[in-house]
Amino acid sequence: MRPAWSTILLAIVIIPGISAAADFQLTSPTIKNKGTIGKSHVFNGFGCSGDNVSPELRWTNAPKGTKSFAVTVYDPDAPTGSGWWHWIIFNISPDTTTLPADAGKLNNANTPQGSMQSMTDFGQPGYGGPCPPSGHKPHHYIFTVFALKVDQLPLKPEASGAMVGYYLNQNALAKATFTGLYNRK
Repeated sequence: MRPAWSTILLAIVIIPGISAAADFQLTSPTIKNKGTIGKSHVFNGFGCSGDNVSPELRWTNAPKGTKSFAVTVYDPDAPTGSGWWHWIIFNISPDTTTLPADAGKLNNANTPQGSMQSMTDFGQPGYGGPCPPSGHKPHHYIFTVFALKVDQLPLKPEASGAMVGYYLNQNALAKATFTGLYNRK
């Protein structure tokens, strides 16, 4: 009978921690999960004519022990063989639960103080919206917020998406995602 009680006790201790991490959520008032991304968030260049405004993002129920946040936007459908990094911002204060619209513009009052935006696959830091090749099926744009166990990542603005991704995954307590869709006719 002791093993059964041990299992029950272990379940009582572990399950609350798992459910707390499972409650971590990311949303946007302008992009619904699996919804179409509007023109205001689409890139302006490469043949696209959007406004290139990063969407407002909100997250709730970060796990205890979170010391900073990071946000990424990634397109796994880009015809590069390695996807496409559209936005990478990290070293966001643990008190932050919202990124206002246009926080992805460099040197903007909407960008959280002390945060860092690193290189995207557009060759520059800051938000770069969707702009898939014409005629492609809708691409999936994965918006992710990472709750991190460190105050800051030891990276410079020149860091690539892959390098930042490595550090994010090594230091993540939890992450929350949603996916927006976009295609050019």
